[in-house]
This record gives sequence, C-alpha cells and structure tokens, in this order.
Amino acid sequence: MQNTGALPEAALVEQLTSWVASQCAARASTAPVLQPLGGDAGARRYFRIKGSSENDSAVENQMDNAAEDRPDLLAVYAPPASEDSKTFVQVADFLRAQCVKAPRIEAVDYERGFLLIENLGERLYLSELNEGTVEALYGEALMTLLRLQQSPRGPVDLPPYSREKLMQEMDLFPEWFVRRLMNYQLTASEELMIKQTFDALADSALEQPACFVHRDYHSRNLIHRPYSSPGVIDFQDAVWGPFTYDLVSLLRDCYVRWPEESVRRWALTYANMAQEVGIAPPDMDAAQFLRWFDLMGLQRHIKVLGIFARLALRDGKQRYLHDLPLVMRYLLEVMDAHPPFAAFAEWFRREMLPRAREQLWYADYQCAGYSPVEG
Repeated sequence: MQNTGALPEAALVEQLTSWVASQCAARASTAPVLQPLGGDAGARRYFRIKGSSENDSAVENQMDNAAEDRPDLLAVYAPPASEDSKTFVQVADFLRAQCVKAPRIEAVDYERGFLLIENLGERLYLSELNEGTVEALYGEALMTLLRLQQSPRGPVDLPPYSREKLMQEMDLFPEWFVRRLMNYQLTASEELMIKQTFDALADSALEQPACFVHRDYHSRNLIHRPYSSPGVIDFQDAVWGPFTYDLVSLLRDCYVRWPEESVRRWALTYANMAQEVGIAPPDMDAAQFLRWFDLMGLQRHIKVLGIFARLALRDGKQRYLHDLPLVMRYLLEVMDAHPPFAAFAEWFRREMLPRAREQLWYADYQCAGYSPVEG
C-alpha cells in the first residue's frame, strides 16, 4: 500500500468528527456522525455528515438548512503528506470566480488535512448518461469546459504541462503496466521504440495552444445538476497545458465509450467554438485538430494504463484493472488510424495482449466499454 502518512481509520474518524462538530456548532445542536463515501483514485477520503440522534433526518435538515446560503456539506480528509489542500482550495475559489460550479470551501485545517466542502450532489455523469441524455449532458459539459479554458492564467500559479511532466506520466506505462503487471522485460530495441513513441506524443502536445487543464475531466468528476451546468470536482492536479487534453478525457472516457462518429462530431463542434473564442488558432483545420486530439488521447491512455496498474498493485484498488480493456481499445484503435504508431501497436498486440488475456480482469478489448448508444 502507498505510504501517504494517513491516520489510522479509528483515529481519523474520531479526530475528523470532533473537528466537524466544532465547525458545525452553529448549524446543529446534535453531534455529527460521519458516513464514509466511495473513494476516488487518490488518497482523499470523503464523508457524508449525519446526525447522531434517532431522528437523523430532522438533524440533517437542521444542519443542512440552518441558513439558505449554507450548502449541504461533506467532510474530507486529505493526508497532508500526499495531498496539496492549499492548491485545491485556491483552484476551487478560482473556478468559482470563473462561474464554474466547483464546491465552496467552508472550512480548512491544512495542518491536519481536514476540509468541509460543499456537497454538489451524488448524481455523477457516469450514472446519468444514456442515449436520451448524452447530447444534453455533454453539451453542458462542453460549455463548462469552454468556460474553463477561457480562464486567465494569472490568479492561480498553475504549473506548466511540461515535456518532463508528460514523459513522467507515460513512463508509468513501462514500469507499472509492462514490467509489474504483465511481468515482461523490455529489450533495448523495445525501450527505444517506446521512447520514440513518447517523444512524438509529447511533441504533439507541446505544439498545441495552452490553457487551463483540469486533467481528469470525465464522467466520474462531473456531477449532474438538473437545469444547471455540471458540478466540477477533483481538480487539484490542474495544470496549464494542451487545449485538447480535457476534451479527449471527456469524449474518450476511460469508464464509458461512445460511437466514434459521435466522438468526432462532438470534438469538431468544440474545435469550432474554441476557435470562435480564441482558444484555438484561427488557421487550425480539422485535420490538424483531429491529429492533436487523437495523439493527446494516446498520451493520456498510455499514462492511464500505468496509473491503473499502479492503483491495483501498489494501492490495492483492484477495481481499476477492469477498466483496462477499454483503455487498451482506445490505444489500439487510435494507433491503427495513425501509421507512425504502427510499430507500437504491432508490439502491443504481439507481446502485451497474450499476457493480458491470461489475467482474471481481462475482457475482449474489441468489445470493451459498454455504450448506452450502441447497446
């Protein structure tokens, strides 16, 4: 397991409950009880705040609606050794200033990693997407992304999505996916081929106009709010980088797949809007944009293969292994459409696929990613 410097469970719940009680003293007369919520890929822990009396609903109403301007809250534990809560708070405030619905921060204890944040709801995009909703939900997500990408750089000092950072991310693939998960030792010629692939993907990313990049803009980090723009969460790793990154994260989501013709249509629609507002260059044509979009997706999905393997092997989060076949599908479909990456795709099929098929988590990558549209 990853050493995050996190508190033991019992001590965490006790200390966080006491802190929440002190912060909510003016909102409720009954001591709170923290109910754990499902975690994400990071070390943060989220808790719903409930009352301790037999009449929980009355207590919750007392806490949640004590004043109209006070939102329903979540308690968060972000281990200080691994999580940068100061950046999280800064980016949250920054996004709200751009009229993006990020959670309001009610209270923070940076030293202990405790936060009280607005609960934007539990209706994740992933559970709401279907054939009847996808156009409207993605329309709202794309308009919110356009607003994000028009954000000025100055108010928050976001690090650049540099070549070094892009390469570090992709290097997770040979280390965690190839060597550790697949138990495969690369030859010198294979290492060179992989490095050349990574160099080409980094070159493409750095050619693009730069803007605010959320870095995890997808169906598990967008919250559906009826008749309003989506809530945006999990933005603490934001950087300043390629404008197609968040777009491909959304449209080639690692958790749900859409027909390629729909993906291309949505992507090109966004490209036109990005040009109109000055995010994308006026002389960018469809071919250049789609190449940037595809290759940015390759960089992300190579990184994700490494991250999901690391989450399983190092952090014990085995559920991410079951998402690997869809990521592999994206990787091979896009590489097949771009001849310069034929050598990588051929190597992956020859050496990685046979080993993947022996894994308990494997499902046919060619059918991976249930799409509500395709059925």
